Amino acid sequence: MTKQDLQSDQKKKEQENIQPPQSQPEEQIKREPTLAEEILESYRKLEKARDILSTAGNVGVGETPHEVLIEKRAYRLLHYQQMVSKTSRTPILVVYALINKSYVLDLQPDKSWIRSLLSQGFDVYLIDWKAPTAADKYVSFDDYVNCYIDDCVEVVLKKNKVEKLTLHGYCMGGTMSTMYTSLHQDKVRNLAVIAPVIDGHKDFTVIANLAKNMDVDKMLQVMGNLQSEQLYALYLTLKPFKQGINKYLNLLQNVNNEQFVGNFLRLEKWLYDTPPIAGETFRQWISDIYQKNLLVKNELKLGDKIVDLSTIKVPLLNIIADEDHLVSPQCSAPLNDVVSSTDKRLMRFHTGHVGLIASLYSQNNVLPKVGQWLMARSQ
Repeated sequence: MTKQDLQSDQKKKEQENIQPPQSQPEEQIKREPTLAEEILESYRKLEKARDILSTAGNVGVGETPHEVLIEKRAYRLLHYQQMVSKTSRTPILVVYALINKSYVLDLQPDKSWIRSLLSQGFDVYLIDWKAPTAADKYVSFDDYVNCYIDDCVEVVLKKNKVEKLTLHGYCMGGTMSTMYTSLHQDKVRNLAVIAPVIDGHKDFTVIANLAKNMDVDKMLQVMGNLQSEQLYALYLTLKPFKQGINKYLNLLQNVNNEQFVGNFLRLEKWLYDTPPIAGETFRQWISDIYQKNLLVKNELKLGDKIVDLSTIKVPLLNIIADEDHLVSPQCSAPLNDVVSSTDKRLMRFHTGHVGLIASLYSQNNVLPKVGQWLMARSQ
């Protein structure tokens, strides 16, 4: 056998030892979807998103166990069931705003302001405002502060057999809590407010700028109460892309994420659940607080009484959000300058108006500090 034959034979054997590559199962081969498949998937997501949005009104909110202590024409007073042994002697009365609904403070178990306070050993009550009717056109801040809030304060004090409570207000509820403390300080041990409107001329939000140019006297005359549709239209002017388009694009992208969808639906329910505001109360809110800036000047009059913030001497906790698009932090912070309290604290957090109270950030960063401050002054 020649050398050439030997090389040829060796080459033949090497070729025989080479194993052909095994074909992969068809399901393991990754391929890009076709245009038709992408269109079908987008259509499926749109259909699912539409079905999801149609159920927004049925999603569960405000589910922390509670009893209704009293129910009147303008409000319900809720008392929440204890979750742990009560370690605070001073009860907390939460005063919510007159805009939207109070269940944002108890949106879902892992993002509930109320539930967190309960878990820290506080005894918690909340004023759940009812929607005003046409007959309530002339209900004013005097009614809300000196009648409704005062009635609830008396009920809580009597039930707990104490002389003073912690008044804890959010947004407009924080402003009303401040008014109340100025006029009824003998019943308040601590004042804890979240994003209150105090200095209207230092509020640089879109709504504040609109408010400063409203003819509210004409609005009261023509419309009576400010209706839900008008309020929601105002909200859309704040972040039109985020509230009108972007949030629904986010829903489409996360339509198969149950946790995302649940969070989305609860917040969506709250955003659209906007009751009217009594006409005279709205007129005072815009004219006296934003346009004339009477509150921070100690010139606001409720009934026959002047709200003088400098008379407030109780411990004050003022909680504000650096990214608040509804109440500028510069509008809330001056409260600490005008009161006479020696024990006062300003807490600032890097979040927004709703994120301050109804988010995981709030649960992990805001509420522990708030609870510590309150507990130290509630024994």
